[in-house]
Amino acid sequence: MEIRRRLPPSVASASKGRKPVPEAPVQASDALPVPIRYTNLLFSALFAASLVFLMRRWREKVRISSPLHVVGLAEIVAIVGLVASLIYLLSFFGIAFVQSIVSSNDEEDDFLLTDSAEPSATPAPTPSPAPAPCSLLCSASALEKIPDLIADDEEIVSSVVAGKVPSYVLESKLGDCRRAAGIRREALRRTTGRGLEGLPLDGFDYASILGQCCELPIGYVQLPVGIAGPLLLNGRQYHVPMATTEGCLVASTNRGCKAILESGGATAIVLRDGMTRAPAVRLPLAKRAAELKAFLENPNNFEMISLVFNKYSSSRFAKFQGIKCALAGRNLYMRFSCSTGDAMGMNMVSKGVQNVLDYLLTDFPDMEVIGISGNYCSDKKPAAVNWIEGRGKSVVCEAIIKEEVVKKTLKINVPALVELNVIKNLAGSAVAGSLGGFNAHASNIVSAVFIATGQDPAQNIESSHCITMMEAVNDGKDLHVSVTMPSIEVGTVGGGTQLASQAACLDLLGVKGANLDTPGANARLLATIVAGAVLAGELSLLSALAAGQLVKSHMKYNRSNKDFNKVAP
Repeated sequence: MEIRRRLPPSVASASKGRKPVPEAPVQASDALPVPIRYTNLLFSALFAASLVFLMRRWREKVRISSPLHVVGLAEIVAIVGLVASLIYLLSFFGIAFVQSIVSSNDEEDDFLLTDSAEPSATPAPTPSPAPAPCSLLCSASALEKIPDLIADDEEIVSSVVAGKVPSYVLESKLGDCRRAAGIRREALRRTTGRGLEGLPLDGFDYASILGQCCELPIGYVQLPVGIAGPLLLNGRQYHVPMATTEGCLVASTNRGCKAILESGGATAIVLRDGMTRAPAVRLPLAKRAAELKAFLENPNNFEMISLVFNKYSSSRFAKFQGIKCALAGRNLYMRFSCSTGDAMGMNMVSKGVQNVLDYLLTDFPDMEVIGISGNYCSDKKPAAVNWIEGRGKSVVCEAIIKEEVVKKTLKINVPALVELNVIKNLAGSAVAGSLGGFNAHASNIVSAVFIATGQDPAQNIESSHCITMMEAVNDGKDLHVSVTMPSIEVGTVGGGTQLASQAACLDLLGVKGANLDTPGANARLLATIVAGAVLAGELSLLSALAAGQLVKSHMKYNRSNKDFNKVAP
């Protein structure tokens, strides 16, 4: 079998002028200055000889009733040889010999090592003409780190296209996440016949997302990030990063921040802080399900459940808060709630819940766990349970906007704003049968801040649950405005928060990472900032609607002037 390494043309030209890398000498072992294969044979023979000698000696001692612990010089030497050879074989023999057999026979996870005289059994398809191939990572510094036994990029791409090398093993086999993304991208281009010239490949740390954020990467999407602010909230100013492609959104939120600043600032309070997970279990009869429900909700059992949940949880920050159950026939839905520190906390809650389920099986062996999530949580779906009970951080944010600010900055009057809010956000949403949507556009701001700060964009669904209230105060001169958001799900550690761009946005807000002094404080502060930004966005949009400026502003800032006839398909 011939193992070949051919470089793409771009790499070949880049590597010209470099001195050829000499062939690596035969590798010596760490135990003896001889090749590994000879060392392996030596220690294997020593192991076998020592073992046979000791077995025979101990058999003789048993026959003549001699104490086994009394050993002579020969036996001591044999024991030392046995231990030494065993240590060597475990440390070296398995790596040099066993793993080579496993990797050479693992056809699904290994790269193609072709015999030059043997044709491919599955020829690669011939796609239609495609754009120029993307550049693959083969820099001079990277080439020296690539093992000699790895085929060149062109061979690997062909193997991926032919289905001989799974695309998902590229990172683990190559050890170079950027190069793996480039190879996967080129294989996709050849398979589909479509290029991805507009999708960037370079300039991103692919190792940072491995096993955490994204699988099978081929590039990254660019989003503009704007700044709204300063937002004066609880006596401190924040510049809020917003990642969006909607024109007017940042400008409108910025205007709302200005109105809040000119009126003395806003105040935000965290009412509740607890992530939930609700497994679904089934029992033989509804009566048994009711018995389990009563057991879980019995105050006398709270300490026991809390002990099991907290003791065996995967995080010291996960603290059990309570449980509420719902019954549907013989199916029981148990909604666990716990604090999660500065993490959003879904994983740590699930771990604690799993341990409680395992514990319950001792007293309820007829309980069948259907799923760790039974949608009573409820995650990434609009649900009344989140609107009523809350999930994540429940926040209320309020401000009193002075009359002169309403007229000068928002260019409207207080009665018009109050009337519009009642007719649109309250009555209109009720007519529509809205669930948690008693607001103008809370999800706009929540999504933009979530993407900028590395939150889960899908949790925008429940995090955008919001009711906006507006009232005339101080003899009808000033405006009291508030947003109540019962389920803001955010974290400052884990997930996308560790990516460089998102971490920079969190750092801008002063909430990057975990708060070591007060665990959970950073995540709670981020939730209040989200609510404050929503308050600013609601103020500005409702003012534009009441003043009839919405269409005019969007035609000016949110209308694309791009000639789509010139855009390549």
